[in-house]
Amino acid sequence: MGFVRVFLGATISMIVASPLCAEVAPAPVFDVPQVGVAFATGDTWTQNGQTMRLYGVQSCIRGTTFTNPLGVKTDCGEASLAYLAALVHDTRPQCAPVAQIGEQRAILVVCSAHVGSSTLDLGTVLITEGFAFAAFNNDAKPVYMPYLVAEILARKNRAGLWAAPDMPHPNSILFKVLQGGN
Repeated sequence: MGFVRVFLGATISMIVASPLCAEVAPAPVFDVPQVGVAFATGDTWTQNGQTMRLYGVQSCIRGTTFTNPLGVKTDCGEASLAYLAALVHDTRPQCAPVAQIGEQRAILVVCSAHVGSSTLDLGTVLITEGFAFAAFNNDAKPVYMPYLVAEILARKNRAGLWAAPDMPHPNSILFKVLQGGN
């Protein structure tokens, strides 16, 4: 669980307003490039040497597993990552910075995905389709309430990862570690 402790520290510093947070000066909307992007998780990537993280979104934790529809144990974090990568490729999102956080100065972003003639919030798509979750702060409150509503709908509809009988909810894991459990 050493990885989870390190991950928890990074996650908490990213989703909670803290002394490390600073506002980002207004910047123009930018495209997520189709090449040169390295996906770290289902909510974080690097482009042009800068780490980007979707505001209010928590992906499944890499190294945790679920049973896929074929009965095979599969890495939950890799499933979240693959879905984000596919969405970025297919929807060519545009993002706007919200804040810089952490010691490495990751940029929290909100992104719009282009699906047909519609423009949709990328975080909402990831969560509604069941491949990401609403992020929570240290006080067990959702960072962005509409994402929790989307998560509840995804769970009710058994969308994406919610279809698995043993899906490891990342917030449950993170809260357990935060409370001193392994």
